[in-house]
Amino acid sequence: MHYTVIPTARATLDHLRHPGSGVSAHYVLDRDGTCWQLVTEEMRAWHAGLGAWGTVTEVNSRAIGIELVNTGTEPFPEPQISALETLLAGILRRWSIPPARVIGHSDMAPTRKQDPGPRFDWARLVRRGLAVAAAPAAPGDFLGAAARFGYRAAPGEEEALLAAFRARFRPGARGPLDDHDRALMAGLAAAYPAG
Repeated sequence: MHYTVIPTARATLDHLRHPGSGVSAHYVLDRDGTCWQLVTEEMRAWHAGLGAWGTVTEVNSRAIGIELVNTGTEPFPEPQISALETLLAGILRRWSIPPARVIGHSDMAPTRKQDPGPRFDWARLVRRGLAVAAAPAAPGDFLGAAARFGYRAAPGEEEALLAAFRARFRPGARGPLDDHDRALMAGLAAAYPAG
């Protein structure tokens, strides 16, 4: 999942449909819940860029990209999130995707991306069974557990990884890596290993 940064659906659609843009997405969801499908789910869309999740090193070939019209600094409106829940439930059902494989752009590219951002309500998707929450386990090696869950981080990228993790699983947390971060990541790795 992504936010567009582009402030309007029309401008987003124009950009994604332009042959020279080099980017695309399967779906665009406007603030009022209007949904456009730009690429069929069976086809590859160029929404992810460089990044990885688990053993998947070329995410564009293995993911369905959903763009939410949002600048990244504003709340996501109720009609948009309600439409996302319906869309996401159908995608998961059609492709037998487990909720643990629903990720944000920042999850697969933490050094490059922040979307869907701190205003995105992951907890709501969790309550609907469309994403997963982190339940703490015995704290251990944060980076090792992160790799087992699916995050990929090279040396020197630990701060970006921590920021992406916290934006999703521990919103509002600040400061250096702590045992609560380690415990939550250990829980994710134990419950949902990327394999």
